[in-house]
Amino acid sequence: MTAGSDAPAREARVDLDAVRRNVAAIAERVRPAEVMVVVKADAYGHGAVPVAEAAIDAGAAWLGVADLAEAFALRDAGITAPVLAWLHAPDAPFVEAVVRDIDLGISSADQLELAARAAGEAGSTANVHLKIDTGLSRNGVPPEQWEAVVAAAAEHERAGRIRVRGVFSHLANTSPATDAAQCAAFEHALAAASAAGLEPDVRHLASTAAALERPDARFDLVRIGIGTYGVSPYGDGRTAADLGLTPAMTLRARVVAVRRVEQGTGVSYDHTWHAERATTLALVPLGYADGVPRQASGRGEVLLAGRRRPVVGRIAMDQFVVDVGDDEVAVGDPVVLFGDPATGAPSADDWAAAADTIGYEIVTRIGARVPRTYPEPA
Repeated sequence: MTAGSDAPAREARVDLDAVRRNVAAIAERVRPAEVMVVVKADAYGHGAVPVAEAAIDAGAAWLGVADLAEAFALRDAGITAPVLAWLHAPDAPFVEAVVRDIDLGISSADQLELAARAAGEAGSTANVHLKIDTGLSRNGVPPEQWEAVVAAAAEHERAGRIRVRGVFSHLANTSPATDAAQCAAFEHALAAASAAGLEPDVRHLASTAAALERPDARFDLVRIGIGTYGVSPYGDGRTAADLGLTPAMTLRARVVAVRRVEQGTGVSYDHTWHAERATTLALVPLGYADGVPRQASGRGEVLLAGRRRPVVGRIAMDQFVVDVGDDEVAVGDPVVLFGDPATGAPSADDWAAAADTIGYEIVTRIGARVPRTYPEPA
């Protein structure tokens, strides 16, 4: 992307080869467990269909999404791999899910009955994964209801209405002791399911963080979300490179204006920043409408003209300002907000630190106004 090029003013470039490498690297590390790649929220902002296809190419056995609309979009694109959806409104279209071979995550006795009824209406069998709450206190069957739910599931399975293909839960990733307690609770739930006569194909508990660190949490299948995209799941300073992963998304733009200002000049809303000396300012056409966090105002950095440069003043809806000092920049010059630090760019985690959030949010929040592009391998 150079001055005068026809590159877009803003874009999120997604390296599908990086996705493939990340999936393959994690799959090798967690064997013999299989890998489910989570492509909810449009693949954390990266594009659900291309990421799903790349993940399957790299050996992913399953795809995971939050809701059925996301699952149907994969089927509409011709993806036939097993797909699990686990977050359902009371009126979720379970019948269509059964018809379209979507596995249903079941988190309550009511949802189990809805799945069994949907199977009858569809004239088929509903594939379900029963979710037990092992301590996240969010979604999942409460432990005190688990034996009743697995007993009901076994009855529906004997009648041919459902097939319990999986049992799963989710770790809080709070501490080794908490994770160990959740693993123990999950083992207890599996024993109760077995006692009820259920023999699930896959048992899954670990997302990226536990999949990489806790062999005892891998079971038959691990769910890889943020690791797919080369962003660290940890908040302790470990980077994607430390984990053998490569960031897949590069958020970039072109400079749209350059101006020289005098010492003392105020910049952007509220004049929260004033030039300490005469300096050159570059204007970048990305803002909080595009997902660039306003909280990173005066704290974020970009790669511009060969160096990391500070964002100065408030990040606005559509634009922000970068201080380049006395260096030469021109309209059309490329600016990288985040990408692979190996290139000298800030990472998504760097922007997360600047905004007091996590890398997950930085990549996922990039808005629809920013085109996603998928460059061919070099």
